[in-house]
Amino acid sequence: MVRKEGRWGMLLMDTGWIVSLIVAGFLMIFILAIAIPMDRKYVVRENGKINYKKTKIYLRWNVFDTLTIGLAVYSIICVQALNFLVSSGETVENVFVQFFTNQAQVWTLVSIFYLICRVSMTLKSIKERWGDEIE
Repeated sequence: MVRKEGRWGMLLMDTGWIVSLIVAGFLMIFILAIAIPMDRKYVVRENGKINYKKTKIYLRWNVFDTLTIGLAVYSIICVQALNFLVSSGETVENVFVQFFTNQAQVWTLVSIFYLICRVSMTLKSIKERWGDEIE
């Protein structure tokens, strides 16, 4: 593949990144549209802090957990597509390589961050509810 120089070459090189940014923005809006109302409805706050003893959502499987599993699967698909493209000899100049590279990075990081936060909040809830009984 020949590297294209000039104004149009740069435009073509950025197409995959731009489409990836649009897709990431759409998915982020979708995630926040689910997360914000869920947080307001189910998380009990007292004096600005979460009351883990009264908040039951961290001890149950919820819609956001299902959504996160979907994002993790989407990340795996993006990584596998990227692997296939790179194995086929494509370079970063390919718009699909750009798209899958950015998508894989973003959603893998988001999934890992959510997993860490979810485990932390679940452990805090368990400690608040049954802390003395467990030890």
